[in-house]
Amino acid sequence: MPDFAEPLARLIAEVKRLPGIGQKSAQRIAFYLLRASREDVDRLVLALTDVKDKLGLCTVCGNISDGELCPYCRDPHRDQSKICVVEEAPNILPIETTRTFEGLYHVLHGSISPLRGIGPEQLHIKELLNRLRDDTVQEIILATNPTVEGEATAVYLARLLKPLGVRATRIAMGIPVGSDLEYADEVTMSKSLENRREM
Repeated sequence: MPDFAEPLARLIAEVKRLPGIGQKSAQRIAFYLLRASREDVDRLVLALTDVKDKLGLCTVCGNISDGELCPYCRDPHRDQSKICVVEEAPNILPIETTRTFEGLYHVLHGSISPLRGIGPEQLHIKELLNRLRDDTVQEIILATNPTVEGEATAVYLARLLKPLGVRATRIAMGIPVGSDLEYADEVTMSKSLENRREM
């Protein structure tokens, strides 16, 4: 005998497919939606379909956008001479929350990973190089993730950019503010020492 009615079991199974959602969380969400008003559920359904129907990629930087250009590429006040390269669109938000970077972005949509069959040709590298044609861009900030794949991608891009005369910089990595050195792993500690600055 099944634990739940078929529509509820199907909803639980679909919710469980979301990242970070296990069986218990999926059940809680499904039961919440079962108890929610029809209007609340309709708003959720509309929001989900709008994400699929009304969003695409910015034709310049590859960020998620509801138009041809994303808000950053549309903004005439952004510094056109700097492009911050990230692996995925969600990586832009932590940079923006610092309120210190006023340049543009470029989303690669992944990182080089031979084990997963992802090479440079699967990433939006050609589009990045096309943005460098008019000599406006002076610096490319490589803000790929501090993983083996992210490092490989940053090194690959730096080598590609060097002959073009564009300054390629890498974000610093190291000990997070408020943490204890005792808990830092060797790679993080090594990066912290490597990226030290004068006081």
